[in-house]
Amino acid sequence: MGDLGFWALAHENPGHLALVGPDGTEYTSGELLGRANQVVHGLRGLDLSPGDVVATLLPNGVEMFELYLAALQAGWRLVPINHHLIGPEVAYILKDSEAKAFVTHERFAEVALDAAEEAELPSSRCFAVGEIVGFGSFAMMRDSQPTDDPPDRTIGDVMNYTSGTTGNPKGVFRPLSGLSPEEAALGQSGILFLFGIQPQDDNVHIVGSPLYHTAVMRFSGASIHLGHTIVLMDKWIPEEMLQLIDKYKVTTSHMVPTQFHRLLALPEETRGKYDMSSLRHMIHAAAPCPVDVKYKMIEWWGNAIDEYYAASEGGGTLVTAEEWLLKPGTVGKAWPISEIAIFDDDANKIDEPNVIGTVYMSMQTGDFAYHKDKKKTDSNRIGKYFTVGDVGLIDEDGYLFLRDRKIDMIISGGANIYPAEIENVLLGFPKVGDVAVFGIPHEDWGEEIKAVVEPADGVEPSPELAGEILEYCSTRLAKFKTPKSIDFTDAMPRDPNGKLYKRKLRDPYWVGREKI
Repeated sequence: MGDLGFWALAHENPGHLALVGPDGTEYTSGELLGRANQVVHGLRGLDLSPGDVVATLLPNGVEMFELYLAALQAGWRLVPINHHLIGPEVAYILKDSEAKAFVTHERFAEVALDAAEEAELPSSRCFAVGEIVGFGSFAMMRDSQPTDDPPDRTIGDVMNYTSGTTGNPKGVFRPLSGLSPEEAALGQSGILFLFGIQPQDDNVHIVGSPLYHTAVMRFSGASIHLGHTIVLMDKWIPEEMLQLIDKYKVTTSHMVPTQFHRLLALPEETRGKYDMSSLRHMIHAAAPCPVDVKYKMIEWWGNAIDEYYAASEGGGTLVTAEEWLLKPGTVGKAWPISEIAIFDDDANKIDEPNVIGTVYMSMQTGDFAYHKDKKKTDSNRIGKYFTVGDVGLIDEDGYLFLRDRKIDMIISGGANIYPAEIENVLLGFPKVGDVAVFGIPHEDWGEEIKAVVEPADGVEPSPELAGEILEYCSTRLAKFKTPKSIDFTDAMPRDPNGKLYKRKLRDPYWVGREKI
């Protein structure tokens, strides 16, 4: 089999198809290695040292992988920035991370220029894919350098910034090991071994979500270190994904439940046009998956549907399709390198099964801290455990069931109500395309339940539709869980990876009130 890790594999088999760009351009592992090496040589000309940060504001493309593979062998921290942020938000991350180089794309020119100026980042350290006045050319910087392996190679890492529920995002900072890239290769690819995914076989991994997301970069990065082919999508389009799966015989991906919902909304004849038999591990996470949606996906894609629970900070749990069918709704049992525990509001560990509390995790493979924020680092810890604020329970067999984010929980008349449960029911109504449920102020109850609905394609919002939705809920939810009112929106505020910015919907109802 040879050594693990992209660099060793690229030397061993330089003609292997490593990556297919969104435009269909194919790159062999030898070509990609040469381009990554050129980036190391070029950015070292800016006196970047191990531990320094290279920030990106990029769409999915070969350049993101060039920078990822460069950072990982030069000892840098790669900070991929959400390209849906505005200038001041990008500037905050550039300043907080102390970025020494910034690479962006011409389609984000206005935001990038504003951010670099506010962060006082010299133009000599700013590079554009394409043309941005005042920024250097990333292609010229790269192509002017030799393709040979750089000296003094040491492992780097990705430092993602968490979106957070309040306040500014924080970088998830982990110490660098000082190992060579080859010595650290197992750690870079180990997450896929948890799913039984093997190195150097015929696996093909499709990337349909933005690479600035932690899991999307981690899983695709792990795939490239195992010698798999990466197929990139610039923007996720349901039928296009099916076309690419069929064309390239895709075996793995990292997905979110929103994508499942939209795939299932395709007409039967459209879904039936494409061969899905190559699929092996279509891994999903990031949000609770409605039980009905997952049943339908397993019926369509078979036992290729794997699920896990984790966070940028670590994780987690894992459940196969076979296990899930025995425990519908679970996100699985703890990884071999992780522990899961439930704590009450007084920081007492709950050992009894089926008792709801805050979910905590413990990783045995290294700690993390929030960059420059000891208070936040300490506040989410109980001993060796950390939490990201999710609520759930562990059953008698050790399976974790999530209920919701603690911050999203509705307290109405003294009862704890979990919006995710209600959202899952609403998504089962054919005329609902997408939905968000949250609490709004109520003088007597404290909060009442509001549902904001994006109608399915071809369905017009109306008072009659709201009545139909409420009637549907009344037969499937207890009265105290049924929304008291329905509002409609043309488009739910989600990013391309399916993350719902619920605060954008909820906050206007709480102006001047305590919840905001």
